[in-house]
Amino acid sequence: MSSKEIAIKVDNVSKVYNVYENPKDRLKQIIKPNQKYYREFKALQPLSFEVEKGSTVGILGRNGSGKSTLLQMVAGTLTPTTGNIEKNGRVVALLELGSGFNMDFTGRENAYLNGAMFGIAKEEMDKKYAQIEEFAGIGEYIDQPVKTYSSGMFARIAFAVAINMDPDILIVDETLSVGDIAFQAKCVSKMRKMKDAGLTLLFVSHSVDAIKSLCNRAILLEKGRLIDMGTSEAIVNKYLASIREDMNAENREEELESTEEVEAIAEEDTLQVEIDLTDTNQWVEQFTYGEGEVYFTKVEMLNAKKEKTLAFDFGEEAILRCHISAKARYENVNISFLIRDITGIDLFGTTMFDEKIDLLTIEKNEKRFVDFKFPIYLRAGSYSISAAVNSVTDKNYSDVYLYQQIDGATAFEVLRDLNRPVHYKFHIPTTIDCKESE
Repeated sequence: MSSKEIAIKVDNVSKVYNVYENPKDRLKQIIKPNQKYYREFKALQPLSFEVEKGSTVGILGRNGSGKSTLLQMVAGTLTPTTGNIEKNGRVVALLELGSGFNMDFTGRENAYLNGAMFGIAKEEMDKKYAQIEEFAGIGEYIDQPVKTYSSGMFARIAFAVAINMDPDILIVDETLSVGDIAFQAKCVSKMRKMKDAGLTLLFVSHSVDAIKSLCNRAILLEKGRLIDMGTSEAIVNKYLASIREDMNAENREEELESTEEVEAIAEEDTLQVEIDLTDTNQWVEQFTYGEGEVYFTKVEMLNAKKEKTLAFDFGEEAILRCHISAKARYENVNISFLIRDITGIDLFGTTMFDEKIDLLTIEKNEKRFVDFKFPIYLRAGSYSISAAVNSVTDKNYSDVYLYQQIDGATAFEVLRDLNRPVHYKFHIPTTIDCKESE
C-alpha cells in the first residue's frame, strides 16, 4: 500500500513509565543516574499497524489495556518511548474535554484560540464560527468563561470546535459519554456524515455497539499488547469471548461480580448520558435529506393520554406523532420511522406501506399528522428516532422517492424498572409453558 493511501502508520511504538515509590527517589535518580531508583511500568508494548485514509478504526480493550495511551501518542500529546508514528493530514483529537482550552476564556475566544493552534487564519475562523456556534447550541453562554460551564456545555463547545477544524483525522476517546441525549445523537450523525466524506476516525470506546456502528475496522488491546486487528465484527466477538473466558475461569462466588462488570462494559449503557429533555427539532436541519416537497413540521413523542413526553416506563404505550405538510398536491405519501440507540444501532421501526395502511394524498399547504403507536419494550437507556416521508407503490420499493428524512428528529428515555429488568436491547413478549414430560 502506498504512503498516499495511509492516514496513520504506527511503527514499533511503545510507552514505558518510570514509577517512583518516593518523591525523594526522583532527586536521587538525578544525582546518581547510573543507579535505578524506579520500577518500569510498560503501559504499551511495541506494536505496529496502519490505518488507511477514510477508514474508521475502533480500539477495544479493558481498563488498563493501553487504549488512551495509544491515542495520546497518535494525537501527539504523548511521546513514545520507542518507535515512530506517521500521520498524513490534519489531526484533531478529542481526548479530554476542554484540552487546549483556556478556562478563563469564553467559548467564543477558545474557538478562535483553537483555530489559531491549527493554523487557521482569523478570516477563515470568522466563516467557521457561525457553524461552531450553531452546532454547540449553548446560546448566550458561548460568551461566558468556560470555567462556568457544566460538563454538558463543555462537551458541546469542545466537540463543535473540533469537528469544524476540517480534520483529516479525528481521534475520539469516549468524549461522547458526556452531554445530553440529543447532543450525543447529533454528534454521532455528524461523525457519520464526516466519515462518508472521507474522514479517518480513530475511536476508543467500551461500547461494542458503538464500535460496530461507527467503525469498519477495530483493534483489540490487552495489558498493553496488540492482540488482533480486523473487521469490527470479528474484533468485537473476540473481545467478548475473552471476557467470557475470564468469567468462566473464576469461581462461582466471584461470577456474579464478573457478570455485572461485563454487562457494564460490553452490553449495558455504553454511552452514559446526562439527560436533558429539550426539544431536538431546533437542529434537525443539519441532518435532513431530500428535497422536501413533502416535509415534516414537527415530530414528537406522546404518552397514551396524548401528552408530550420524552420519558417512558417499560411496557408503557408510546405514540410517535409525525406532522407533515406539502408544497403541492402529492399522492401515495408514505411515512416511516426508525428507532436507534444512542450509538446509532438500528433497533426497530416500520412504515405505513409495510403495514398495509392506506397511503396519504395531501394537498398543497395542507397539514396532516400520522400516529405510530407501540409499547416500550426497550432496555433502560436513551434512544433517538429517524423519520422519513416518501412516495412508493411497488412492494420491492423500486419506485420509492424520498421527500424528506430527518435523523434524530426527536429522542426519548426509557426509565429503569427494577421489577422488570431487560438484559438485552429490547424485550419480545414470550409465552412460557411448563409441563411434565410425556
